[in-house]
Amino acid sequence: MSFVAALGAKQAVLPPAPRPDVLALRRVGFGGSDAEVLANAQATDPVLLASVCSSSSMWAANAATVSPSADTEDGRVHFTPANLVSLFHRSLEAVTTAAVLRAIFSDEKHFVHHPPLPATVHFADEGAANHTRLSASHGERGGEIFTFGRVASDSTVESSKKFPARQTREASAAIARLHGLDPKRVAFVQQNPAAIDTGAFHNDVVAVGNGNVLFYHELAFADRAEAIVDIRRAFGGEVRLIEVRDEDVRLDDAIGSYLFNSQLVTLADGAMALVAPAESRENQRVAAYLKRFPFPVHFVGVRQSMQNGGGPACLRLRVVLTEAELGAMHQGVLLTPALCDALEDVFDRHYRDELRADDLADPKLLEESRAAHTAIMNALGLSGVGMG
Repeated sequence: MSFVAALGAKQAVLPPAPRPDVLALRRVGFGGSDAEVLANAQATDPVLLASVCSSSSMWAANAATVSPSADTEDGRVHFTPANLVSLFHRSLEAVTTAAVLRAIFSDEKHFVHHPPLPATVHFADEGAANHTRLSASHGERGGEIFTFGRVASDSTVESSKKFPARQTREASAAIARLHGLDPKRVAFVQQNPAAIDTGAFHNDVVAVGNGNVLFYHELAFADRAEAIVDIRRAFGGEVRLIEVRDEDVRLDDAIGSYLFNSQLVTLADGAMALVAPAESRENQRVAAYLKRFPFPVHFVGVRQSMQNGGGPACLRLRVVLTEAELGAMHQGVLLTPALCDALEDVFDRHYRDELRADDLADPKLLEESRAAHTAIMNALGLSGVGMG
């Protein structure tokens, strides 16, 4: 975050969910004191215990879908937290995400909050990882691109075979309606089932957009020609397409290096830059391609995130705001050098240097985690926010 902020892109902190989620364990039948709940879960279902300890909320791209005021019928910014029903450990995030977003963007004059979609596979929603907005400039009306993996109501539409498609067209359409988007400025495009089966669980692993630029792999969409026509129509202007051919960078290399799971950002001077994972520099084909990329490329080390399936784009939820909306949001989450120092101090004081699977049931770890979360929320000025 500090690195991207230094490039000139404003950053704000989305706090983590409190973990372990002891309440989730109680909801599935574990009772007694908190220590007993953890011990019993470890003894009978250690995978479940690991699930309620997951720090997957770090992948903020899955937190919500956000439509800026320039695109919406009522001229306000709309938020819909993702229900993330495809995976149990991620589904636990929705309640917390909703509470945090409401606290940060509380002014009803500027912001509208919708509850997560119904928690069913019919409306499976994975958030901004399958949503791209294109516009001539951030403040202008844009086109919103929703990418889905399957159609829940139509089994004849080809879907992935090896891995489940986590986003439904029905979920994307529901969000577009809730946000009051102009149907003429919306495109629903299907992700290529082959891309999903190669490991692109979300579209932001094979495509990324910013401003009027769409950077994507030629195998990103099920029907590339039709998708581009729809995207051009929704944008309503001249889209700058940067397509990577499979002969230049194979799909498996693109996904393995997370080339497209980079942050394509607009800098303070209006120019663009690509913030890519270090793995993109380590892959020979990808590195060779990036040497002729039209924008500056900066490499960042996010290896722990990468080893669990998330690159730089996974760590970012883009929220486009006017100056008035920026002023109306909670200011305590905006990244400053002082906030960086405060958060690093929290980590140094509260986080263990080493963690083993058996430690997840340690009551002391629960106490430490709760103290750390309280300290983080206090540093952000969000103490007292309901988290479930």
